[in-house]
Amino acid sequence: MTPKEEFISIYNENIKRKGADKLLEFLQKSDFFTAPSSTRYHGSHEGGLVEHSLNVYHCLRDYLSRPRVKEMYGMDFSEESIAIVALLHDICKVNFYTTEMRNKKNDETGQWEKVPFYTINDTLPYGHGEKSVYIISGYLFGEGRLTRDEACAIRWHMGFSYGSIEERGTIGKALEMYPLAFALHVADMEATYFLEGSSK
Repeated sequence: MTPKEEFISIYNENIKRKGADKLLEFLQKSDFFTAPSSTRYHGSHEGGLVEHSLNVYHCLRDYLSRPRVKEMYGMDFSEESIAIVALLHDICKVNFYTTEMRNKKNDETGQWEKVPFYTINDTLPYGHGEKSVYIISGYLFGEGRLTRDEACAIRWHMGFSYGSIEERGTIGKALEMYPLAFALHVADMEATYFLEGSSK
């Protein structure tokens, strides 16, 4: 099964809200399944974004299934909530990257060659997590809209590694108030640094 097939299978099996079909249609028409996850760090290759989204999903499910974590949070999260926040947390990266060419010296031949590399072309400069919430909210609305827990999880999934000094208190409060936000942050960091790190 390809990453795209796995993503669509998990999505269709778990996300049943009104508008979910239109959101998946949007993803399939976009570059979501071919885009990188970053320009030069984790997942900086074709298909890196969908691979990262799947890694976060599996890390989040694993983290939330641990008895000690369940006891600590004192609650269970639905499979739908887990799928939504993990699979869609980086939807802000849709149509975000472009490919350009640059010169790079070939270590074996000593010759300069033109090689492709990813660069950012942000056509909707609306932030990171907040942009993902904004895009999702264009499809999942009314009865199907994101819960507050889901919206805060997606908005603050980068934790303290993203945001201004002024937002530090807000980030800490969000992670304290919304356990799903903290859990998604843990899963995102695990996927980014341990499964996909730039050296992998």
